[in-house]
Amino acid sequence: MTVARLTSDLIPAAHGFYTRVGGASSGVFAGLNCGKRSSDQGEIVEINRIRVAEDMGVGSDHLLTVNQVHSPRAIVVREPSDTESVEADAMATATPGLALGILTADCMPILFSDPDAGVIGAAHGGWRGTLDGVIEATLDAMEQLGAQTERVHAVIGPCISQANYEVGPELFDSFRDEHPDYTQFFTAGQGDRMLFDLPGLGLYRLREAGVAEAEWIRHCTYADPARFFSYRRATHRKEADYGRLISVIRL
Repeated sequence: MTVARLTSDLIPAAHGFYTRVGGASSGVFAGLNCGKRSSDQGEIVEINRIRVAEDMGVGSDHLLTVNQVHSPRAIVVREPSDTESVEADAMATATPGLALGILTADCMPILFSDPDAGVIGAAHGGWRGTLDGVIEATLDAMEQLGAQTERVHAVIGPCISQANYEVGPELFDSFRDEHPDYTQFFTAGQGDRMLFDLPGLGLYRLREAGVAEAEWIRHCTYADPARFFSYRRATHRKEADYGRLISVIRL
């Protein structure tokens, strides 16, 4: 079975939001698990990443990821070694032949492109990293390479939707304290629980940052177990671990 990826017409660069379809992993990781930090077999994860690299037309050593830590840190990548053992949550490059990969299992994978400047970016956006500025940091890194934010197109890939993202009142309080406008991303749930709109927050921050165009690809990771891994769904099912999806962009 071949790998399967979703794409957006907003991004002219080669890219893909990969589903779990077409991978070599089994059990709770069944499919295309690309998470090296999962408890899946390392050699199987490597096979999965090679399949993605081949599908993107690069060598596996040019499919680059970083150690994601829910931070707002974005790095500029000029060669593969720039990502080795680096803790960050976003990357930008203007180097042809490099593919930037983001791993997710409910958080937002966000891909960026300024086709006029030949600059791309990729970011991992959970609620904390997004609130702390990972989107803006990615755009800053792209601008270091010659991009202009007002020319950038950005797309949010499959992530957890508001209907399935139940949170406690403390998160609502944190967002309200950060900015009163952020209360718009919460609706009432059961009891004191609330439902949080993560892609809504991502789109808001992208548009406030001044990008040319932004969209969410409108696929919920939690709601579609056949195509997507989900940390929250695995937790609710009391599974021991969960797979990681990969989203990739290259020049």
